[in-house]
Amino acid sequence: MHFYKVSFSGLNLSALTYHSDKKIENFTAVKVNLNRKENTGYVVSQCDEPDFKTLEILEILPYSLTKIQAELVKFISYYYTCNFGVAIGLCEENTTKDTQNFTQNFNKTPTLNEKQNSALNFIKSHKTSLLFGDTGSGKSEVYIAAIKEILDNGEQALFLMPEISLTPQMQKRLEGFFGEAVAIWHSKISAKKKGEILENIANGKVLLVAGARSALFLPMSNLKLIVVDEEHDDSYKNTGSRPHYNARDLVLFLSSKFDVRVILGSATPSLTSFHKQPVFRMRGTFFNSQKFFIYDESETGLTQILKDEIAKCLANKKQAVICLPTRANFKYLECKECGESIKCPFCSIGMSFYKKQNVLKCQYCEYKMPVTQRCEKCGSQMIEAKKIGTSELLEQLQNEFANARISKFDRDEITTQNKLVKALKEFNDGKIDILVGTQMLSKGHDYHNIDLAVIMGIDELLNYPDFRAREKTLALSMQVAGRAGRNGIGRVIVQSRQREFFENYISDYDKFLADELSFRESLYPPFARLLRIIISHKNEANTKKIMDEMILRINSLQNDQEFQVIGYGKCAIERLGGKFRYEILIRSSSHLPLINIANICNQEHADIDIDPVNFS
Repeated sequence: MHFYKVSFSGLNLSALTYHSDKKIENFTAVKVNLNRKENTGYVVSQCDEPDFKTLEILEILPYSLTKIQAELVKFISYYYTCNFGVAIGLCEENTTKDTQNFTQNFNKTPTLNEKQNSALNFIKSHKTSLLFGDTGSGKSEVYIAAIKEILDNGEQALFLMPEISLTPQMQKRLEGFFGEAVAIWHSKISAKKKGEILENIANGKVLLVAGARSALFLPMSNLKLIVVDEEHDDSYKNTGSRPHYNARDLVLFLSSKFDVRVILGSATPSLTSFHKQPVFRMRGTFFNSQKFFIYDESETGLTQILKDEIAKCLANKKQAVICLPTRANFKYLECKECGESIKCPFCSIGMSFYKKQNVLKCQYCEYKMPVTQRCEKCGSQMIEAKKIGTSELLEQLQNEFANARISKFDRDEITTQNKLVKALKEFNDGKIDILVGTQMLSKGHDYHNIDLAVIMGIDELLNYPDFRAREKTLALSMQVAGRAGRNGIGRVIVQSRQREFFENYISDYDKFLADELSFRESLYPPFARLLRIIISHKNEANTKKIMDEMILRINSLQNDQEFQVIGYGKCAIERLGGKFRYEILIRSSSHLPLINIANICNQEHADIDIDPVNFS
């Protein structure tokens, strides 16, 4: 008799012990009884006979996780501190049988210049590498050339992008080279379409998947190349739910375990990738492009400088993009008398004001309430709107430029993939003159009629209490600036009262990387690792008590392991979704002490985040 630990996909449940008279390989799917109902589970390990009665495995199913999926599950469970079932839940099941092999011939080859050929040769000579190329320098052609060599051998490749970059433009480009061998994978595709893609991966019809971070968990058994475009982008980190994995880091892990080459690419690479990876630098632009920077040292708003430059753009029948990181009409309402802002009753966050609906909305928990006329703290009726958002800017632009065609591009407006496709097509077809949006505008949408890029509302981002604030703000600014003058002369307006920072770095990311490395040495990544533990509970006293108990347990380890408790206490956002939030932040030169701490602190009210990217 054999005994096995079985985990259940997506369930936050410790592995349960079952028995069978058959030998079963790890990560094979099986059918068992769970809570008196038949359920599908995965064998995760063989074990000794326990001292309690076990149920029998009812059926061994004809599919299992691929070797890559199995390694991902094991690593995620260990490094990101979660049960096997939660990690297995990230994987797409490999239930489709191979039915046939498609012979495919890809005749079309990208034409590379000397610099691009050098980049391709560099990539081929390194198992992992960073392609650090200026916006418009021709990174995509290098990616495609590398992918073609893999697909010509009948092997598989994965092209990861931030989800907002998965546009019809990129799809059309890839299909132009690889035809039906390409599949696009993201969160908005239908279950039926997902089934078709999985079947075509299994039978060899699809060799290249372009997708968001979830595509990493597809059952690709012959994977030889992974490209991570815009590798600096925080959307590769799963911040919304546990486990808080980072797909970019998982890709590098896979390369260490399998014969898989990895290309990281960005115009504004993360400091960690730049410091740790072999780097090939591509300077300049593929097209004849020039940029001129204009500084507007004003508070965020539609100033005369902006009006004049936008008018000039419209007169030349060119297009403009305006990036403002704040949604709604205004970020919050504030009492003129006492300065108190109107906060969400469930979150310690000022509520955003939506003028058209005349409502206040919390951007965290989505709670809505009518606009109040009085300050709850002092009773004053003197309420004023603070911090302009995209909806208000849109309204002001429409009043100022009545004949211009202006659209909004933020998560309030772009709620479905179809709306994303429609908005970008209309902009590409010249049906929109000015596109106003949030950070979504910074993603790699390559259009060649943008004369003007405007960057607004970024001083708050630059001053945010986050060791990566300078890196994030500069990357966003340069990505937005990169939309202008893709093929010709472009102007970029930076509206900021911190002009010196942008003048120093916005045209020289190499200088920023060198300076920032010296600032972070021995304190922050890439020289140290961080662990953030958030404790949340509806009762504040209980929240603090749990944190204090954790601190005692953590301090008891100090003699055995090298780590530092940077600090602990209330989170910057003290209350979220009706729960009080406290945090502990720990630093170490090694991941081992952090994982040990994560394991001793892992409980119902704790959210464990190793290598955090968000500190709100």
